[in-house]
Amino acid sequence: MAGQKRLFLLDAFALIFRGYYALIKNPRINSKGMDTSAILGFTNSLLDVIRREKPELLAVAFDKGGSATRTEAFEAYKANRQETPEAIKIAIPYIHEILKAMNIPIIEVAGFEADDLIGTLAKQAEKEGCQVYMVTPDKDYAQLVSENIFMYRPARMGNGIEIWDVEKVKEKFEVENPLQVIDYLGMMGDAVDNIPGLPGVGDKTAKKFIKQYGSMENLLANTHELKGKMKEKIEANKELGILSKELATIILDCPVEYHEEDFTMCKPNADETAKIFQELEFRRIADSFNKLFGMDAPKMEIPKKEETITTNTGTEPQLDLFASPEQTSNTTSSFGFDTLSNLKPVYQYINTTTARKLFINKLMNQPKVAFEIVTQRENFIDTIIGFGFSYDTGTGYYIPVTENTNAILNELKPFFESDNIQKIAYDLKSNIKFLAHYNINLQGTIFDISLAHYLLHPDMRHQLDVLSETYLNYEVTHQDNVIGKGRNKVKLAEVDLATITPFCCEQSDVCFQLETHFSKELVENNLENLFNNIELPLLKVLAKMELEGINLDVDYLATLSKTLTTDITTLEENIYSLSGEEFNIASPKQLGIVLFENMKLVEKPKKTKTGQYATGEDILSKLATEHEIVAKILEYRGLVKLKNTYVDALPNEVNPITQRVHTTYSQATASTGRLSSTNPNLQNIPIRTERGKQVRKAFIKKNEDYTLFAADYSQIELRLIAELSQDPEMLSAFKNGDDIHRSTAAKVFGVTIDEVTREQRSHAKTVNFGIIYGVSAFGLSQQTNLSRKESKELIDTYYETYPTLKKYMASQVDFAKEHGYVKTLLDRRRYLKNINSANAIVRSADERNAVNAPIQGTAADIIKIAMIDIQKALEEGGYQTKMLLQVHDELVFDMHKDEIDTLKPLIISKMQNAYKISVPLVVDTDMGDNWLDAH
Repeated sequence: MAGQKRLFLLDAFALIFRGYYALIKNPRINSKGMDTSAILGFTNSLLDVIRREKPELLAVAFDKGGSATRTEAFEAYKANRQETPEAIKIAIPYIHEILKAMNIPIIEVAGFEADDLIGTLAKQAEKEGCQVYMVTPDKDYAQLVSENIFMYRPARMGNGIEIWDVEKVKEKFEVENPLQVIDYLGMMGDAVDNIPGLPGVGDKTAKKFIKQYGSMENLLANTHELKGKMKEKIEANKELGILSKELATIILDCPVEYHEEDFTMCKPNADETAKIFQELEFRRIADSFNKLFGMDAPKMEIPKKEETITTNTGTEPQLDLFASPEQTSNTTSSFGFDTLSNLKPVYQYINTTTARKLFINKLMNQPKVAFEIVTQRENFIDTIIGFGFSYDTGTGYYIPVTENTNAILNELKPFFESDNIQKIAYDLKSNIKFLAHYNINLQGTIFDISLAHYLLHPDMRHQLDVLSETYLNYEVTHQDNVIGKGRNKVKLAEVDLATITPFCCEQSDVCFQLETHFSKELVENNLENLFNNIELPLLKVLAKMELEGINLDVDYLATLSKTLTTDITTLEENIYSLSGEEFNIASPKQLGIVLFENMKLVEKPKKTKTGQYATGEDILSKLATEHEIVAKILEYRGLVKLKNTYVDALPNEVNPITQRVHTTYSQATASTGRLSSTNPNLQNIPIRTERGKQVRKAFIKKNEDYTLFAADYSQIELRLIAELSQDPEMLSAFKNGDDIHRSTAAKVFGVTIDEVTREQRSHAKTVNFGIIYGVSAFGLSQQTNLSRKESKELIDTYYETYPTLKKYMASQVDFAKEHGYVKTLLDRRRYLKNINSANAIVRSADERNAVNAPIQGTAADIIKIAMIDIQKALEEGGYQTKMLLQVHDELVFDMHKDEIDTLKPLIISKMQNAYKISVPLVVDTDMGDNWLDAH
């Protein structure tokens, strides 16, 4: 029908759940700690439909209280559904607000489900001459499809959108009419909605019955034609079949009415949507939203000026303001934030010798200064382009250094090395490294913005743009606005002064303002000691370690790569021989078909949400002892990962100038306080498998005058749980120097220490470490050869043996529930936002964290103190030995052979005495030509 209007009806909950679970492994958490995945997923789906289809008519339907009719007919309807995740409960009011701000009608009626509301409206609109598109991934809607009613299945997992018309439904369900989908659903049942269906009838059988009998009723009228157990089951469950069809039928007479004017798309309320997106921190969605509805935010425009700073006859440079154009409307960003355009800060560049001299004189008299270094990285080399400085809110100065770099840096050296000026920056460690390349050693009190926020809110994001918007209500300029995008993109060094000046100065200005906020919060939260005496001194230690790097034996890795290639090829041939066919072992889909369809290793194999066989490591590990091919596949996967992730990748990380590998440590990633390592991740180098250990052999000593020396805290987490809980039995074992695992085994198994078997010690060790992470009876049975019952008995006996420990763990959970956080011995906090959640699974995870975080966090704090003390001793003693790596509880050094006798006891002493507790800290050491030998 020409000129037909199109009505799009969205099933809200289907899209909300879909969006939430699509991001379940990488949830979107905003700076307030809120999980916004469900809102983000739904909003993206909504905007995608509007962008693609430009619908004339649109509405969104919600469930409200479930289906009264179905629950009355079958009390267990949807009874097996898990409780709605907390993030989705939180999401609903926000999604309602977004829809109201967009002037999109919300359809919900108590006692009716969204599919009933959509079905009713779809049929009414069809009669009014509309084409209707039901936007949902739910296959149940297929029963409604007609000549003018379609299913619109959103894009997912790299696949495009699907539109199901009558022919598509007939093809998908192998039916003659979409109405037969109801019979199909009734026969097969639905585990999600707890529709029972006919016992023993699955997808294939249901389709066969529909081809043969056409409907549920006709099938039940002809059960005499069936045979065996199938006949018995269906005849015994005829009423259940009729009930299941009734439950699967979408209701088409709900108390809702379609009136075209109520569903017509109209302009959103820009102010309201901006407020909501600002609160949720949906910057990208806000951008695309504005473009979609023709409400683009004003872009920063800086007039291009070639003037340099002029000077007065006095002692200070004359300011030359870079003003923004006059604003006729909307002087803030689309999110309601202030910007460069409406605040008009005083930002100026300084590019003459005289002006620089006058400015530096002024700089040297400031008590605190925020600075920013603009750099450009090419071929492992960082080139400094310029410096931004700010020592007062709304002001900033930019010094370009593209020419006469060394001379300008020498002029600035007194500032950076002054003990009297506090230096503020975002990511100070990178700046320290940049300056070190020019023989400048940053001195004086320092303040790192990202680290401060990390201590205050460890689970949140710490990017400068987020912090600026959250604390200052100010939107910083995006780098793309400065260097452009795509073909128009230029290097920072090529950007003119008039453009780069406000960009750089703005960063410094924002940091200067944030320091005021964070310094107060650190004091209020009793975190200033942790910040000033551990994290900031450690920052300088890490900078030195990163600059030093570690030697890598590239030739050895090349040989190892060839060996692994040969071994992988042999394994492939073995796997093909055992399976009787060649296939892509790396493809989960092909592997699943080979193992579970062709070889039928399992009677009822588990499937993923996408319908393919699950072939994850947890699944295959359980089968490895029974099936040789599975053990070979796991070995194959391990070797391929080893080769690709480490053996072949590590040589690419060697700096061509230093010929060493330089990892980057992050202090603001792990919420426990532990350091993380990237580019490359040297904390993840395998150690548990024999083949994995070979990679550590590639990390070698500096030269023949050195040896690699490793020092490792022994059982520090167990010692700390003894200290934190003050359990007398554990304290006694450690103070007496007993083998804690043997001591525990003796107590829980009721034998003397001499009678403890190797297996008993192993089980006790698993429980000792497992308790820290809240191990369950099921988890323990998975890690040992004990049954679940035996595991439960062992855990119960463990707690009876260490009753004070159990009380401590309970008190930690109680403290967390009352305060919302737990803390380490040094007052590092771990916030637990789900500790009082109604969702038992989510809550139990935070209950485990309430016990584990203080232990892991205190261990992290102690080794950080040790690193600071050791580095100080190395520098004060003028030793040639260098600290290279930190891997959780282990430190690795390039130790000069002449210094071994002096430094070995010194390092052990510094580590053992980093933080005094009643339990002795024990340090194990070793050394060798490579990291494996030293471990």
